[in-house]
Amino acid sequence: MPPLTPPKSGDALFASVDRVNAELFTLTYGAMVRQLLTDLEEVEEVNKQLDQMGYNIGTRLVDEFLAKSNVSRCVDFKETADVIAKLGFKMFLGVTANVTNWDAEGTSCSFVLEDNPLVDFVELPDTCQGLQYCNVLSGVIRGALEMVSMKTEVTWVRDMLRGDDAYEMRVKLIKQVPEEYPYKDDD
Repeated sequence: MPPLTPPKSGDALFASVDRVNAELFTLTYGAMVRQLLTDLEEVEEVNKQLDQMGYNIGTRLVDEFLAKSNVSRCVDFKETADVIAKLGFKMFLGVTANVTNWDAEGTSCSFVLEDNPLVDFVELPDTCQGLQYCNVLSGVIRGALEMVSMKTEVTWVRDMLRGDDAYEMRVKLIKQVPEEYPYKDDD
């Protein structure tokens, strides 16, 4: 068996990923959220749609992350959360998150972002105060973790667009789904 390749650093991963201009991405995301508000009219429906879009993205991004990062299998949820915070966020958004507020069981934590490129140029009007503008990120995390056999619940706790001092997502491991490999009888 060949030796394991050490994982790349977050900076090396960020440099190795093809990306579009950050401002273009931010403006495009904002236009998409605005169109969803126009089409769906209900803020709660927009929140659900953003989460579902993120979930779909996360189920696909995990393959690229695993292929480019050379990360070996994480031993538990704590290690997985640290990899997401230090490598995943850096690879795809160019920022890192802090993992904090672990519960006693090690099944629930917070990702705290002090910088969030999705919100450049954004100011929420009073009519959109219930909007979880970055809900796509919680969906991405949920979808990516589900692809590595972890069913989670991800909720926003703090949001700088609402006057908080940081962006904080609470991630709770609901259950670890054992991987099943089909058994083939060679008889």
